[in-house]
Amino acid sequence: MRISILVFLLLLIPTLALSQTADKYYEMGSLKGRQGNFKGAIRDFNKAIELNPYLGKAYYDRAVSKGKIGDYKGSILDFSKAIELNPNFAKTYYLRGITKSNLGDHRGAIQDYNKVIELNPNYADAYYNRGLAKGSLGDFNGAVLDLDKAIELNPNNAETYVTRGHAKIRLREYIGAIQDCNKAIELNPNLDDAYYQRGNAKGMLGDVRGAIQDYSKAIELNASNGDAYTAMGLAKIYLGQKDSGCLDLSKAGELGSFKAYDFIKQNCQ
Repeated sequence: MRISILVFLLLLIPTLALSQTADKYYEMGSLKGRQGNFKGAIRDFNKAIELNPYLGKAYYDRAVSKGKIGDYKGSILDFSKAIELNPNFAKTYYLRGITKSNLGDHRGAIQDYNKVIELNPNYADAYYNRGLAKGSLGDFNGAVLDLDKAIELNPNNAETYVTRGHAKIRLREYIGAIQDCNKAIELNPNLDDAYYQRGNAKGMLGDVRGAIQDYSKAIELNASNGDAYTAMGLAKIYLGQKDSGCLDLSKAGELGSFKAYDFIKQNCQ
């Protein structure tokens, strides 16, 4: 019996040593990730996984690092492996969902957010991102329902109100959209998209001057907001301020808004 135990321990020692070495590479990779050296982190996680293919946290963190450098397909593969090793960790599904949306796979993202919510019904960000994905697929009613739930769970996130406001605009619920944008501005007065979306809603209600004021504020907060320049230019042209409006459209084009050039051809020749 003593000999058998001794043999077992002798066989176990190399495995333990490899595991400890894998953990060492994992810690090195984690440190590099926190420092922003994601490629270096990936190399360390590669080595950790080579030494211990069952180290789930190494796949998870390697997936995060791959996402940071834009390798979304590689990131999804690693998140999937992490899920295989630990199928009950909600955040892995959540991050895989975000990564799928980055690749345009909104339906796949929704499936992951469904799983997150199954595991944790109070995961506010999962409802928020599922709402975004539904909106990207044109399901604005579904988006609003998810954003309602996200706000119920976390009523102080300004971006959630703006996103719901945008969905309401698409549903032609302009007054509700304005109310949501007002709340977003109350929570974060420096959120340029809140003013931009509120301007859109005001414009649809015929308050063109009020819309221009909001577009101006959005641009004041974010001078690179090409959409706000486009909308403000069109609003000014509608009010007969053609020269100023065309200058706004030109600025929008400089900022990368290609549709602005179409509006220039239609209105500024």
